[in-house]
Formats: sequence, C-alpha cells, structure tokens
Amino acid sequence: MKKAIGIDIGGTNIKGVLINGEGEILKQIKAKTYSGSDPNWQKNIKSVFDEFKQGIEESTILVGISAPGLANETNTAISFLPNRLSGMENFIWSDYLNTKTKVLNDAHAALMAEHSFGSLKNFQNAILITLGTGVGGALLLEGKLHQGSSQMAGHIGHTILQPHNFQQSLLGMPGSLEYALGNYSIEQRSHGKFKNTFALLEAVDRKETFAQWLWLDMMRNLSLSVCSLINTFSPEAIVLAGGLTHAGDHLFKTLDDFITLYEFRPKGKKTQILQAKYMDFSGALGAAAFALKK
Repeated sequence: MKKAIGIDIGGTNIKGVLINGEGEILKQIKAKTYSGSDPNWQKNIKSVFDEFKQGIEESTILVGISAPGLANETNTAISFLPNRLSGMENFIWSDYLNTKTKVLNDAHAALMAEHSFGSLKNFQNAILITLGTGVGGALLLEGKLHQGSSQMAGHIGHTILQPHNFQQSLLGMPGSLEYALGNYSIEQRSHGKFKNTFALLEAVDRKETFAQWLWLDMMRNLSLSVCSLINTFSPEAIVLAGGLTHAGDHLFKTLDDFITLYEFRPKGKKTQILQAKYMDFSGALGAAAFALKK
C-alpha cells in the first residue's frame, strides 16, 4: 500500500505525518522550524523527512508539503511568500529531498485533510474557513480543490464587510472579515480591553455587557460572510477550523441563530455548518492527502 509523508511548515514549528492510503496516521513528528539562531531552516525539514523515510521502500513514498503563501501552477514550490521564511520562494523541494514532492498552501491543505478523511469526506462542494490569528479559507468545487488563477483562491478573510472602515487587511482590503474576527485585531477592536479572543470569551462567560456585544457583533459579521459565500457558491457544507472553534456553542449556536435570519433557503435547503475534524496536524495530513491524489 502506498504511504505518504506530509510536512506542514510554519514560522515556529514543523509538523509531519506518515499516513497510509486510508488516512491512518502511522507516525507524527513535531519539531522547531529554526534551530537556535541558525537561519537554515530547510535542513530541519530534511531531518524530519529522513526520520519518516527510514524503513520505507523508495517506490512507496509520496511526499506533500504545506506552507503559507501561494504555490506555483505545478505545485512544486511556493512562488509567493514575502517577509516570511526567507528562501521559501521558488525553492524546489523535489530537488532538495530527491523525491517527487507536491507543495500547496496551508489552508488548501487543511481542506484536503477534511475532504479526504474528515468532516467533508462525503461532500463534493464545500468551503473551509479557518478562524485564528487571521481568517483563511479554501474551496472544494465538484470534488476537487479549487486553487484558481495564481493559486490564490480562498482568501475569504480579505472579503469586505464594512467598506468605510479604513483598517486594512494584509492584502490591503478595508473593513475585511479578517479584521472583524481575527485574533490579531481583538485588542484594537476592544479598545485595549482584551488581549486575545480567549480573554474576550472569559468575559462573555461572566456576562459582561461589552464583551457580549462584541462577540455577538463578531458572530453577526461571520454569519453575513457565510451567507454571502452560500449565495455565491451554493455549497453543501461549510466547515470551520482554527482556534476560534474551541468556543463551542458560543460560536456554533450563536452563528446558527444569525444564519437562520439571513440564509436564503429555497424549498427548505439549509447549508450544513460543521466543525473541522483535524486541527493541529491538518496541514501535514492534507499535504499527504494531496500527494496521494496526485
């Protein structure tokens, strides 16, 4: 049976998995991206790869890499990633690892994990939204990952909610969904009251009025974006991933209440809102799944 190695490269950690064709995780590794002050982070990827490779026949190895940034048209390298992970852009992993390697964006990889083995396994048209430091996403159309022109499809966080809000997203968009929900902006949005979204939710549990209002406003904004995506793509399901999903009913119940107000439901159609099955190792698992499919 074919086996696949998936490696997810982040600014802080490397996460790797070895899986079989059924998605069973045979081994997983977590390591630091950088070794002390050594800027050569690529060799740490090689070390993780070599550890997985031990005892596996060369003919059965498939490799996928997940990373931030935009992949090139052939999924052999990340072609665009400014100001992060110096040396990543146009680095050909197949040459470095001496093994054919497929490369894709980390949010796209998370979708592949869910579609191949997780919450979206039985769906053909779906959307993944990641809710964490920022807001990301990916599209599943007709059973396939839709990467789009320049492989940049799925930048859901950079859609506009409030065009007259001049706070710009990382892509330069004013009043974006990412600014309205991202953990990176919570301190500014709360007038310095909350350092992170976890602190906000603690205040919501204490029934503090301002915290409850801010959270409800976030959920309304998310629901409007979700319903806009439903109207545009008509997916069977939308799966939510990322740290914000740990909010439980605060997220899913409140979001459902708002979506019920806004979603267009001809003949009783209702889009499923699901929680991602995979979290910490979703990028690595999705990269391995992408390699298996390719």
